[in-house]
Amino acid sequence: MTTTRFAPSPTGFLHIGGVRTALYSWLYARQNNGKFILRIEDTDRQRSTQESVAAILDGMHWLGLDYDEGPFYQTERYPRYKEIIEKLISSGHAYHCYCSKEKLDKMRDKQRALKQKPKYDGTCRNLGNQPSNADSVIRFKNPLAGQVVIDDMVRGKIIIDNNELDDLVIARADGTPTYNLTVVVDDLDMGITHVIRGDDHINNTPRQINIFKALGAEPPQYAHVPMILGADGARLSKRHGAVSVLQYQEDGFLPEALLNYLLRLGWSYKDQEIFSKEEMLKLFSITDVNSAPSTFNPEKLLWLNQQYIINSEPELLAEILSWQFAKIGVVADSGPQLAKVVEAQQSRCKTMREMAEDSKYFYQAVAKYDGKAADKNLNKQSLEILQSLRKQLEDIAIWQADKIKTVIKDIVNEYQVGFAKVALPLRVVVTGSASSPSIDLTAELIGKEQVLSRIDAALNYIRENR
Repeated sequence: MTTTRFAPSPTGFLHIGGVRTALYSWLYARQNNGKFILRIEDTDRQRSTQESVAAILDGMHWLGLDYDEGPFYQTERYPRYKEIIEKLISSGHAYHCYCSKEKLDKMRDKQRALKQKPKYDGTCRNLGNQPSNADSVIRFKNPLAGQVVIDDMVRGKIIIDNNELDDLVIARADGTPTYNLTVVVDDLDMGITHVIRGDDHINNTPRQINIFKALGAEPPQYAHVPMILGADGARLSKRHGAVSVLQYQEDGFLPEALLNYLLRLGWSYKDQEIFSKEEMLKLFSITDVNSAPSTFNPEKLLWLNQQYIINSEPELLAEILSWQFAKIGVVADSGPQLAKVVEAQQSRCKTMREMAEDSKYFYQAVAKYDGKAADKNLNKQSLEILQSLRKQLEDIAIWQADKIKTVIKDIVNEYQVGFAKVALPLRVVVTGSASSPSIDLTAELIGKEQVLSRIDAALNYIRENR
């Protein structure tokens, strides 16, 4: 059975590059009716945190990247790693190394002086047994001749000469296993058939393949996807805004939009920009991923997010809007239905956070007017218009947008002014600014009682300040 895995280290938050790897791995497993496994590689105890583990799990849940098995934790598998290390030693594929740090430093300095690639020279490779109380690490006995051939699903054939590789450490002096050993054991035990990961792991792959072979096992197939760059050509980092994927949730991005954007970072299908999950599963091919790095474009992500907001069902966005409101302290227990607010705003907003910020006035009285909008629209000239407007709005029996629009038109005709001379002051009165959905719909959603109350407050404001 096709089995892929996503194996993040909980030494930081789940970031954009990791999410793209998880997405590609998830898609490949689902396309082949296989399994997708989540594995937490937490052997770096000093840097691993429970907060980071929670962020990974929460991020996967938010993105809808469901896994069939896991999460597995490497720290719970130490006995198994020890068993494999002892097996490698007894079979002659690993050995104790007693070289001190000072000796290793001198070795590498000498190699650099001779313009050689710094690597372990095999001093202890055939040393034999030493006193059991002597400090030692365990090294894998890498083959001295031959080649490692990687049929990479993204990069094609990669060939590495074994004489370029040294005998890597697979267990530290305190007995804890190292990354390259644990990954091989886990991939072997979990039946991983395809490893899709960043190309920063290419140097690890030949070493891991040799360990697989030493254990008499068939290595998985590998696909090394290119890194993601910032606009300046440097590897994507925090200074480019590459923060926790959950920050994108906080900022009001939809998970579908983020996945769609990451899918297209390095892969394309004709000129299509927007892909549903069903289309991703049907059209995506790991072998068509470009081997060149991709550049992260925040503006393109923002555009894509807006398209998803525009085309999403209001009821679904209402749940997200409620979550965003809670984040900024807006209580939406009373007032218009959230789905109605979404319908009014979804063509106007690029993020759900923006929608929440721009929709506070539907549930909160206006605390402060925008300065420029108030100067232009709340003055002595608008006082009489607002007074007449209030009187006629109060007489509306059925509070609906069309009735409100009729009243506004009546006031326009009565005072022989342009529509904006009536609509704009009312908009500033009920929303605090000169920007909102159509004023008749906005007023309907806010409700008659609130609209009249806000007009009264504005009339007092004009009398006191103009």
